[in-house]
Amino acid sequence: MGEEQTVVVRINQDYCSRCSICYSICPYEAIKRDAETGKVEIDIQKCQVCGICYSACPVFAIEILYYDYESLVGYVDNELKRTGAETLVLMCRGNSPSTLEVEEILAEQGLSLKNYVPLRLPCSGRVPTEFIFKVLGLGVKNVVSIQCEDSFCRFKEGTKINTRRLFLSKKVLEELGFAKDTVKVVKYSRKVVYDTAKCVGCDKCVFICPYAAIEAEHFATPKILYDHCMGCGACALVCPHHAIQLKGFEFENVLKRYCNSAVRLKADGKSPLILVFCCQWSEFSALDNPETVLFKRNAVTLEVPCFKALDPVHVVNALQNGFDGVMAVVCSSQDCKLQEGRDVAERNMAVLKDFLKKRNMLERFELYEASPRDIGGFEKKLEQFIQKVSALKEGRA
Repeated sequence: MGEEQTVVVRINQDYCSRCSICYSICPYEAIKRDAETGKVEIDIQKCQVCGICYSACPVFAIEILYYDYESLVGYVDNELKRTGAETLVLMCRGNSPSTLEVEEILAEQGLSLKNYVPLRLPCSGRVPTEFIFKVLGLGVKNVVSIQCEDSFCRFKEGTKINTRRLFLSKKVLEELGFAKDTVKVVKYSRKVVYDTAKCVGCDKCVFICPYAAIEAEHFATPKILYDHCMGCGACALVCPHHAIQLKGFEFENVLKRYCNSAVRLKADGKSPLILVFCCQWSEFSALDNPETVLFKRNAVTLEVPCFKALDPVHVVNALQNGFDGVMAVVCSSQDCKLQEGRDVAERNMAVLKDFLKKRNMLERFELYEASPRDIGGFEKKLEQFIQKVSALKEGRA
């Protein structure tokens, strides 16, 4: 791995106090500690860039490229000035509720629905305690942390860590005279939507679910155990009648979103048109800065919760309905937050590539494994793909 990739997260040894908090708190055992000297270092190959160590370091010795303290504060400050909002809503990247659901949550908390600042993070456990105090000083009146259920947390301990931090923060704020409910915690986990009227009882979902969250019923449609559901979308991928779909990523919803994008880009005379399906944990910079990374290249992105939740049919539809090329940006096997069921996705991609090859469309599709550790890798790959698609389009003209 090149030197460029090793600076995404690093420990500044000049500041490190050897307290080993980061070593003890890392959910991926990506921090090594020398037993004799106490020196700690990050194993970048194991690191998932969740940022939990960064927010836990008491002496700010850990430096991180994505979502660092200064950039988070700067973003909130700019949004407060732009919108006049008084509420900050913190959400986990892979478990973000829809805009409508956020408004429903705010309504339940008795807060204004008009203006709020949404802040998505890879993990809620990344939020430093100091950040809460800082944004309140900037003018935020309410902080709502929408957290994953403990069992749903993709970063294993992130939700628990953030819950403890917010509990301590609330106690300190109360002592300082802030209202008791200044900081609110709401548990939320994305689940599947099940329409039993469409179900034909084929039980494919039962056999495919990697979390044993669907049970077969005698002489009845399958039963979903929502407490076990991880929202991976594997069941939705195999359902032949769309009776079971992932909330927020329903087939018709996804189809409408990229088709509308194609129409808009065509109307603007853009060419070539590129659609990027992107796993929510694979490429932070492009997803958070689409104006600079994607839009200027006539590319639009559509996030998917996981590699296996990408229905191959969408790739074919996109290529047949306006897009010149489609790229799927996915996590590597070692980075996947939903390891179970990955073999299903691999088989689906093999079938997709075989179909595209028969239709002479394979060169217009690109599968790229990305990681937040890889600085600039996605942009280079996207540029190469666009050049290839442009050449193909000129050849067809």
